[in-house]
Amino acid sequence: MALHFDEQEFEDRKTRLLGEMKAAKLDAILLFAQESMYWLTGYDTFGFCFFQCMIVEKSGDVSLLTRSADLRQARHTSNVETIVVWEDRAQANPARELRDLLSDRDLLGARIGIEYDTQGLTAFNGRRVDDALSTFATLEDASRIVPNLRAVKSEAEIKYVRKAGKLADDALTAALPLIKQGTDESAILAAMQGAVFEGGGDYPGNEFIIGSGEDALLCRYKSGRRKLTKNDQLTLEWAGVYRHYHVAMMRTALTGKPSERHLELYEAAKSALLACEEAMVPGNTFGDVFDAHAKAMAAADLTRHRLNACGYSLGARFTPSWMDRPMFYAANPAIIEPNMVLFAHMIIADSESGTAMTLGQTYLTTENSPECLSRHNLDLIVG
Repeated sequence: MALHFDEQEFEDRKTRLLGEMKAAKLDAILLFAQESMYWLTGYDTFGFCFFQCMIVEKSGDVSLLTRSADLRQARHTSNVETIVVWEDRAQANPARELRDLLSDRDLLGARIGIEYDTQGLTAFNGRRVDDALSTFATLEDASRIVPNLRAVKSEAEIKYVRKAGKLADDALTAALPLIKQGTDESAILAAMQGAVFEGGGDYPGNEFIIGSGEDALLCRYKSGRRKLTKNDQLTLEWAGVYRHYHVAMMRTALTGKPSERHLELYEAAKSALLACEEAMVPGNTFGDVFDAHAKAMAAADLTRHRLNACGYSLGARFTPSWMDRPMFYAANPAIIEPNMVLFAHMIIADSESGTAMTLGQTYLTTENSPECLSRHNLDLIVG
C-alpha cells in the first residue's frame, strides 16, 4: 500500500475520531469529504466527484462504498479492508446501496452522523441519502467533527507541511527573475508550478492565482494571459503542496517605478500582517486575528478596500479549494491552538485608483509566537 503515514499515526487519528463520536453519541459516521477519508485511512483519489462514502462505526470498523474505477485506488492508497462497489448503470441510486450496506453492518435504527458540508456530497446526492436513510436511522449533521480534528497537526503531518513550505519558497524563487517588463504571465506560472513539481510536490487544491494590470485586483484564478508592461502590477497567490499538505503565499509585485499609492498600500498590508502575526497565539480566537487585521486597515483608512476575511487554516486538501477551516473572520469563536497551520493574507483592492496590493504567508502556531514557514522576507518586490 502507498501510505504516507505509519500504522500508529492512523490508529491515533481513529482513536481521536471515535472519542468525538462517543461524545456526540453516534453509532456511526458517514464520511463524504475526501479530506476526511485521506486523513483517516490514506485513501487518495479524485473519485469523490462521484458518489462514495466511508462508514466509520463506533466499534472502529471502517468500510468504503465506491465505484469500480476507485477499487484499486482504495486498495493501493488506503488501509481500508472492507470495500464495496456500487455499479454504474441506468437509474443507479448508490444511496440505496449505502442503506443496504448499513443494514448489513447491523446499523438499522442507529444514530448516524453525516458529513453534509463538503463538495464530496452534492445537494442531489444529499437528498437521495436523506430519502434512503430517513426512516432507516436517526441522522445528525456531523460536518465539523473531522475538520476540527484535522485542524491541529501531528508531528508527522508537520514534516510534510515544512516540505510544502520549502516548495512554496522555491516557486517564488523561480518567479522573481521573470517579474519584469515583457514577461508573459504564462512563463511565470509555468516556472512556479514547475518548481513545485520538480521538488516532488503535488497539484494544488485550486489553481494558482495570477493576474497583472487590472486583473491584479482579482483574488481568484481566471483564464487568459498578458505580458507585463513597464510600470505594472502582478498579483500572485500560490501554494507549495506535498502529500496534499498546503503552504500558501501571496504577493503583489511591481515592475518599473512604484506609485505612491502602491507604497502606501504596501505599508498598510505589512502592518496588518504583522498585527495578525502578533494576535496568532494560543488562547486567542480566529476572530481576534481578524480584528487585528481590520484595526490596522481602518488606521490606514482602507476599510472599504479590504475583504471580510483575512485567512484560514491549511492542511491536506483536495479540489476545488485548498482553503480549510477555521477561518479568520469577525467574531469567529474558534480557539487558536499550537500546531495549527494558518495562512494570513492581506488583500487590498483599490478599484477607485486601480491599485492592488497583497501580502500573505503561512504560519505554524506554537506555544507562544507563530513560526513563519517561509524563508522569504516581506519586502516589496519590484522588478
